Amino acid sequence: MKQMASDFLVYDEASGSFVQDPEQVVRDDVEKHYWLHVGRMIAKDWRLYVMLLPMLLVFLFWRYFPMYELLGCFKVSDEVLPVSKQLFSGFSYFRRLLVGGDELSANFWRALRNTFLLSFYGLVFGFPIPIILALFFNEVRSNIARSFYQVLTYLPKFMSTVVMTSLTTMLVKQGSLISGMGVVSRALVAIGLISKEAGQAGLLNDPAFFRSIYQITGIWEGAGYGSIVYFAAIIAISPTSYEAAQIDGAGKMAQMRYVVLPSILSTIVIMLITNIGSLLSIGYEKVLLLYNTNTYVTADVVSTFAQRQGLLGSSKGIASAAEMINNLVGMFLVIGANTIARKAANTSLY
Repeated sequence: MKQMASDFLVYDEASGSFVQDPEQVVRDDVEKHYWLHVGRMIAKDWRLYVMLLPMLLVFLFWRYFPMYELLGCFKVSDEVLPVSKQLFSGFSYFRRLLVGGDELSANFWRALRNTFLLSFYGLVFGFPIPIILALFFNEVRSNIARSFYQVLTYLPKFMSTVVMTSLTTMLVKQGSLISGMGVVSRALVAIGLISKEAGQAGLLNDPAFFRSIYQITGIWEGAGYGSIVYFAAIIAISPTSYEAAQIDGAGKMAQMRYVVLPSILSTIVIMLITNIGSLLSIGYEKVLLLYNTNTYVTADVVSTFAQRQGLLGSSKGIASAAEMINNLVGMFLVIGANTIARKAANTSLY
């Protein structure tokens, strides 16, 4: 009994008996009134929790509730009955998309290939640009000039997708929005990069130019906003690191290479993993506003394929199955990228 009691009791020499440890008394009180303390903290900072409520509702209605509709890829598509009362169809939709051998399966594989290529090109060409911008911002000594440049690069991110695609159309396409070729098309014709016939036909009507236009506009839109994370990591570097490099004779480029880049390497790896996770998550809005029937061969992605099948073709089961395959591939890419990063750089998301 004495040995068991010694785990939570202490011997009091004055009274000659075992009493409860004061620290244990505090711990017991905290455990006993844990939810009371939590309630008091929430009541104290209730304004912060009220501000958090809209975000929670957005995730609830736009992220968690729609997961229930994913059951539609395993059920017989029926517009009248809810998903819970539809008949189970197994993996018939998946088999038709993956190994169907018909036009629908061919269009799905084309959309999956285009999704991967657009995302891969965006990762290769778009991922380094925010890092380079952050390095340049760090070298601007005038705070006013740096703020001005940053605002200029951030602004495209706050433009709606419709405005961005409308500007793109006006710059490169010959159509109803402008008379003749756009400014960019005329410049490309003048320097000989494209033929006059291609410019007059409209670059957005040529499948060969769609991916380039999509990537350039994506970099224009997101590079400045994406540099915020890297710039925040750069300004957190201790000035003593720069001083030590200067003492060793390192110039600006050497400081970037041996001080800045190693210091923000963990941030770069984490952002790379998250970008790989969204490698196949191309939103349909921008593609839907830029593509047409002439550019399906290079512009059609899984999201637009699912949009046509689910809304225009009234085949919600096929659309759900296509999105499910896309999401599963993205999940495996995240797991693989995280595993490689953890073993190679000892940095990972989890």
